[in-house]
Amino acid sequence: MDRHAATRRLKHLAHAAGIRMPRMHPHMLRHTFVTTMLDAGVSLRDVQIAARHADPRTTMRYDRARKNLDRHPNYILAAYMASGT
Repeated sequence: MDRHAATRRLKHLAHAAGIRMPRMHPHMLRHTFVTTMLDAGVSLRDVQIAARHADPRTTMRYDRARKNLDRHPNYILAAYMASGT
């Protein structure tokens, strides 16, 4: 199956499901896969491996919550130190 056949199949499935999007393409599935894993708290390294990205910066572009203070490494370290563990 080439990318054009995949796009046609995805559009057919979306239409059958009642999903109306003007620019439906297979990369949207990949994007959803990566962003959902990151949102679920899967480590960047594990997501990078699953997505087969050679560079972690590519994976980081999908991370919508990267500016969330709770996920900042300094905040995580401070919370760890405060817990006394």
